Amino acid sequence: MHPAFSLSPPVPPPARTGPRRRGLVLVVVLAVVAAYLSVVQVTAHAADALLSQGKPALASSLEGNDVVAENAVDGNPGTRWSSQFADPQWIRVDLGATATVTQVVLQWENAYGKAYKIQTSADGTAWTDIYGTTNGAGGTETLTVSGSGRYVRMYGTQRGSPYGYSLWEFRVYGSTGGTTPDPTDPTPVPGNWTPVWSEDFTGPANTSPSAANWLLRTGTQYPGGAANWGTGEVETATDSTANVSLDGTGKLSVKAIRDGAGRWTSGRLETQRTDFEPRAGELLKFSAVLKQPDVANGLGYWPGFRATGAAYRGNYTNWPGVGETDIMTGVNGRSQLSQTLHCGTAPDGPCAEYNGRASGFASCTGCQTGYHEYSQVIDRTKTDEEIRFYLDGRQTWVVRESQVGVTAWNAAVHHGFFLRLDLAIGGSLPNAIAGFTTPTPETTSGGVLSVDSVSVARATGATPAAMTDPATPGGPSTVRVTGSQGNWQLNVNGSAYEIKGLTYGPPQAAADGYLRDLRNMGVNTIRIWGVDDANTPALLDRAAQQGIKVVVGHWLNQGADYVNDTAYKNSVKAEIVARVNALKNRQGVLMWDVGNEVILTMQDHGLSAAEVEARRVGYARFVNEVAQAIHAADPNHPVTSTDAYTGAWPYYKQYAPDLDLLAVNSYGAIGNVKQDWINGGYTKPYILTEGGPAGEWEVPADVNGVPTEPSDLQKRAGYTSSWNAIKAHPGVALGATEFHYGLENDFGGVWLNTFTGGWRRLGYHALRQAYTGQASANTPPEITSMTVSNQTAVPAGGTFTLTTAATDPDGDLIRYNLMYSDKHISGNTGLTNVVFTDNGNGSFTVRAPEKLGVWKVYVYAFDGHGNVGIEQRSLRVVPPTVPGTNLARGRTATASSYQPTGSNGPQLPAYAVDGDYGTRWASEWLDTAWVQVDLGSVQSFNHVQLAWEDAYAKAYAIQTSDNGSTWTTVYSTTSGNGGFDSLNISGSGRYVRMNGTTRATGWGYSLYEFGVYRV
Repeated sequence: MHPAFSLSPPVPPPARTGPRRRGLVLVVVLAVVAAYLSVVQVTAHAADALLSQGKPALASSLEGNDVVAENAVDGNPGTRWSSQFADPQWIRVDLGATATVTQVVLQWENAYGKAYKIQTSADGTAWTDIYGTTNGAGGTETLTVSGSGRYVRMYGTQRGSPYGYSLWEFRVYGSTGGTTPDPTDPTPVPGNWTPVWSEDFTGPANTSPSAANWLLRTGTQYPGGAANWGTGEVETATDSTANVSLDGTGKLSVKAIRDGAGRWTSGRLETQRTDFEPRAGELLKFSAVLKQPDVANGLGYWPGFRATGAAYRGNYTNWPGVGETDIMTGVNGRSQLSQTLHCGTAPDGPCAEYNGRASGFASCTGCQTGYHEYSQVIDRTKTDEEIRFYLDGRQTWVVRESQVGVTAWNAAVHHGFFLRLDLAIGGSLPNAIAGFTTPTPETTSGGVLSVDSVSVARATGATPAAMTDPATPGGPSTVRVTGSQGNWQLNVNGSAYEIKGLTYGPPQAAADGYLRDLRNMGVNTIRIWGVDDANTPALLDRAAQQGIKVVVGHWLNQGADYVNDTAYKNSVKAEIVARVNALKNRQGVLMWDVGNEVILTMQDHGLSAAEVEARRVGYARFVNEVAQAIHAADPNHPVTSTDAYTGAWPYYKQYAPDLDLLAVNSYGAIGNVKQDWINGGYTKPYILTEGGPAGEWEVPADVNGVPTEPSDLQKRAGYTSSWNAIKAHPGVALGATEFHYGLENDFGGVWLNTFTGGWRRLGYHALRQAYTGQASANTPPEITSMTVSNQTAVPAGGTFTLTTAATDPDGDLIRYNLMYSDKHISGNTGLTNVVFTDNGNGSFTVRAPEKLGVWKVYVYAFDGHGNVGIEQRSLRVVPPTVPGTNLARGRTATASSYQPTGSNGPQLPAYAVDGDYGTRWASEWLDTAWVQVDLGSVQSFNHVQLAWEDAYAKAYAIQTSDNGSTWTTVYSTTSGNGGFDSLNISGSGRYVRMNGTTRATGWGYSLYEFGVYRV
């Protein structure tokens, strides 16, 4: 393996819908006006206040992306929430504080509740019934109730129609006994703090903050700095009070505004002072109490509270080396928080730039609806200095000097800082999290980053010895395989040596940021697969400084012809010998490892059995030639060759006698290796060069037909078992480099990394205990169960419920994130961010993907101490069901063009109306194309569903015609985004067509299905 891996609302149209995409609902203006007139007549409620409007809302499920829970509390009876078509369902509203509830008004759409309850709760978990009925009549129901709670919900148990539950408005009336509260005092950050500086933003409304304290930046870049503030964000910063002002109540408002031409302005302000310096023997705390922007559509919003090294001011080209911390970063209106240290060099470097040493985005419940304290403490009272991050006094992230190296840490931390508040719009981070360019036309203008206070404080402590870099020991090392049959050992510089190792994945040039952590983990050996001529020498020296040796790999082409390709063999052998000569005198070298998994993978290149066998023999002979050449160049280090199974060892036994020892990569089958060695009658010891939990190729299929990935707890046990298997073969198994100390946060990185994303996994701690004999002081959250509702049939673009049970052994705060993988569909290993709502108690309402097939969903449980638990399940995404009749199915379809070849022959227009999502119409690769269906006679319809293949339309129209020549446009868009477009549109005609005018890809237009429905 290689780690590259009251009055009635307006009567709506009779149509019912499946999931519909953002921005695709057509609104009848007169109906909306009538709706608002209706509202005027029903909003007088004596002294009781309307408590629910504009408050956070959550629902058990969504019928589609445009019928979200927030629509029921937005004061607009032209929008609605609608659930999936099942019982039970619920919608709840968070009033923000405990309230006395006296009246609830339900304005039902046609899909009403026949039996339902109104319930209240103090915590969103335990519910009290304050009203119930089994004879709901729909329409507008005004309910007199008596109860109290922060949360109020409608809990439906029996639908009054075949559809789900749907509310135009869910109004809760009552009183809270006071005004909106000021920010509450969070749990104090530990420490005996002395104030250094503070700002409470006192001043008249609509005035600028104190010029003595704050520097307002303007424009789109620093003088001489990168354009768009170096991040691609699109706003222009101004010093106008329209964007940055005091609100008159002791708060600062930073507002993002879009003008009529689509241009954004916002604010960016920094402290005038740059001398907030963490001193040796002290702790320095930066804090801000603030509320993140709370808007209906936050795509592109990027609020931040940061500390930047003083030397950046006036230079603007020395980032990230000068150091910057993100004490609060939010993005895209997600109820999440990320905190980060930026340092070193970019890209990569010891701080893994451009991501930085980041906590990852995780839960920040209520951070858009209330004020919270975000803090950072730079702790210089320890030799291994720390930066700890907090949310309301609970630790949420930590980065230590040992994790980035002395040089990068000192440059990033040992100096003054200035503080910055900004509200960016668009740019690299929002785009990456969203998976597309932000902001969008639907992004809400006017969002405010509201800041109550900013402060700096110090606390004193002991002044420890500073961390320093050890000297690089001189070389070369001398390594021998000593002993006799069944009683071998490695001997390094005259002492017995047992390999306690990990394969190494971070950039070799960034080794200073990782090798101390590996040493502290008990690792004495790392393995690399190939030599980086520029950076491997430094890696070897850094490793030697920490007492770590390196199994240095030399990559051999897995598809080469080792029988006949003499030119390749001569070239690569000369290259390997040259590299051995360049590196052999460095103390960090343990041994040379020639090739990786070549013998097994010979079968993967379409060769006959005879040719495979010949090439395997040829390869083993060539490995022996290379071993001889290495020994001639370097007599001080042994040579081995790694393969993926012990079935390769007979070839080495017969054809590569000059290898000093054997090596194997073995995961779930590690328990067989000892017996395979005994049965093979081998006369050389071996090492395990990769090992760990059972791999994708070794496990049974799950309920959706994809490999069953072991649980996080099973993976931990897998590492322990792997090491125990090595220890069970003393005198022959000389140690292991388990797989894998890698940063990859992708399909394979979740499956097999111990350091996924730079976060410590249970496997990390299992190996630490195996190698040191000591349990870690703090370990990750443990996820003991995970379920996905409707796991085998989740409607595309709909919602499902995901539940987990997670506990933290140390009682740490657990914060969550969710990710998707479509590897089993596309082959891509990367993960994408999930749109979801954290319901609390390990329950999440999750928006399903829109691409059909088997996905994986991952739950990340972060503990704030650098650890993460990760659990996963597969889910099968299926076409959303549209009630009613598909008038287009099986009818005659024609198109402007079609591709003449494809997986099942020509990609004919008939495939778009055959009801089979395994076939598709595809146009030629042209800017404009159309497909149309003949309904046989003039028909009325009220719903169209387009199921796009990857080649979708960014701009298209739905058109109708009675004669096939004169067309009427009934819908158009210029912001299509693929997947399923479920359109509530009414029209009539014999012919209906999709007319594409702008492609979203370099290909043409392609539809799995083109459905025209009468619902």
